[in-house]
Amino acid sequence: MWKLPALMFLAMSLIPAGDAAGKLMTQDHDLSPIFVGWSRFALGTLLALPLVRADTLPLLTNWRIWLRALLLVGGITSIQTALLHAPLADVFAAFFIGPIFSFALSALLLGERVTLPRAAMMALGFAGVLLVVRPDFGGDGPILSTGRSFAVLAGLFYGAFLTASRWLATAARPGNLLFTQLFLGAIALTPFGLAVLPEMTVPIAGLTFASAAFSGLGNLLLIYAYMRADASELAPYVYFQLASAVALGWLIFADVPDALTWSGLALIAAAGLASARLAAR
Repeated sequence: MWKLPALMFLAMSLIPAGDAAGKLMTQDHDLSPIFVGWSRFALGTLLALPLVRADTLPLLTNWRIWLRALLLVGGITSIQTALLHAPLADVFAAFFIGPIFSFALSALLLGERVTLPRAAMMALGFAGVLLVVRPDFGGDGPILSTGRSFAVLAGLFYGAFLTASRWLATAARPGNLLFTQLFLGAIALTPFGLAVLPEMTVPIAGLTFASAAFSGLGNLLLIYAYMRADASELAPYVYFQLASAVALGWLIFADVPDALTWSGLALIAAAGLASARLAAR
C-alpha cells in the first residue's frame, strides 16, 4: 500500500512529465498544441474506460458537466501553447495563479468562507506569480510575453475548472468526473485535432502516448489520494509540481530559473503551504 506522501509525489511528478512530453512534441517536432491537447484527451478517454458505470452516460447531457470539461480543454490547450514559448518551470509557476483565482471564484459564486489570513496568503502567492511573469506596464511591447500570457490564461481556466469541480462535487462520483472531462474534451477538440494530424513516426507516437499516459496516470493517482484523505491534508503536496517542473526543465531542456523566478517559486510554494495549513485548521 502506497504511503500518502509517496503517492502524491508520484502523481505530482507524472503530471509535469506529461507536459514535458507535450513540450517536446511542439518544440522539437513542430506539432500543434491543439494536436497535443486532443491526443491527450482521446488516449486518456481510452485509459479511463474502466471507470464507466451505468450512472456515467446520463451525465453527458448535463450542461454543467460540459462546462467543466470545456474549461479543462481551454486550460490544456493554453498550457501546451505556453510551453512552446516558455520554460517548463516558468509556465508552471504562472499556472499557479489557478488556485488563487479559484479561491476568489469560490467565495464569489459558491459562497465559500473567506478569512483574512487565507486572503493574505493568496495575495502573497499572487506576488510570487508576478515575480515569475514580470508584466511590463511601461514598455511599448506587450505586457506579458506570449508564453507567460498563455500560462496565465491556462491558470485562469484551471482555477475556473477547480471551482466547477467543487460545484459538482456532490453531483457525480470522481470516476465519472474524470471520464466525462476526458471524453467531452476529446469530442470538443476532435475537429481541430484531425485538422492538424501529423505523420505518425515512432518518436511522435511514443511522445503522444507518454504525454497522455503520464498525465492520465497522474490524475488517476490524484483521485485515489483524494479518496484516502481530506483535500486540506493533500493541498501542501500539490506544490511538488513546482519542484518536478524545475527538475524536468533542467534535465530535459537545460532550463535553469533565474533569481527572480526562484524567488517567485519560493513565494508561491510558501504561500500555498501556509494557506493549506490555515484551511486545515
